[in-house]
Amino acid sequence: MKVVVGSKNPVKVNAARNVLKRIYNDLTVHSLNVDSEIPDQPFGLDQTIEGAVNRAKNAFSDEFDLSVGIESGLIEVPQTLTGYIDIQWCAIFDGNLITIGASSGFEYPPTVIKRVMEGFEVGDVMDEVTGVDDLGQKKGAVSHLSHDMLNRTENTEECVLTAMIPRMNEKVYGFK
Repeated sequence: MKVVVGSKNPVKVNAARNVLKRIYNDLTVHSLNVDSEIPDQPFGLDQTIEGAVNRAKNAFSDEFDLSVGIESGLIEVPQTLTGYIDIQWCAIFDGNLITIGASSGFEYPPTVIKRVMEGFEVGDVMDEVTGVDDLGQKKGAVSHLSHDMLNRTENTEECVLTAMIPRMNEKVYGFK
């Protein structure tokens, strides 16, 4: 199985590899920087899923069996403290079929959301708040905020796994 991840972010690549190696015996994972075709800071369900799908489609070529697109975005949830939950979405594309999955979500501190609403990206603001450069390329905000009880790789693995569920159950989902 030859797979390409539509990002060079090591967290996304490792999460895809970690999940897919449990499904496929013979696996090769590549990565490509591709355009998500959405703003750097996605807002809303539609925009975030569109970014994941675009990453998967833009990474795919005939040399791969599957492509993986992962996008994290702020989804409006008015009943929460800040009004937003960060959820990662994964799209898996095989040249024909797209399957989608999501991670568990969490809230950023109100000061972070305030700065994001002023036009800054979550990653940049979290770097300032934590004092860790490129936090999102390392352990991630979810790890920092959960006191290392959930790291970003594990959180990203959730969306990859849930996007694979239809593919792991093709007969049940009726496409094989």
